[in-house]
Amino acid sequence: MDLFHYMVLIPSDVLFIAHHVASLYVLTTCRYLFGHGAVAILGILVLAEVTTSCQNTWSLSRYRKVDSEKAAGVFEFLSPYFYAYFSVVRGILGPLYVYKIGLVFNSGVADGLIPRWAWVSWIVVIAGGIGGSILWVLHLWIDLYRERKTKKGLKKLS
Repeated sequence: MDLFHYMVLIPSDVLFIAHHVASLYVLTTCRYLFGHGAVAILGILVLAEVTTSCQNTWSLSRYRKVDSEKAAGVFEFLSPYFYAYFSVVRGILGPLYVYKIGLVFNSGVADGLIPRWAWVSWIVVIAGGIGGSILWVLHLWIDLYRERKTKKGLKKLS
């Protein structure tokens, strides 16, 4: 549903759309091409989705902060907590889980069920998505630091 909403409402967010198309590739090939591997892949999906409600609240407040004082307040308050939560889930737990999935598949457990090229492509796509998420949240941390530093500088001047 997120993919559809972004394609219709925010088609300029190419990174978010590409991320969801990649997720769709992995889940679709697991389910319909091979009929195996989805349980392992669903674990990473769960890790991705636990941040969704917080991310949706943060995103809505970000888009409305110019028009609404309340949204600006929510955005200001929520940003560091959301960034920290997202960083831990997507930057630490996600890579650890993908590493473990790679170890399991590489052990030969899925030989004969899932071709090596398929699970390797899944790992590459998921790792790329995680890398993109890490870069995205890093950019947000940098912006937050700059904004807070600028506000401190303005307070000292007044």
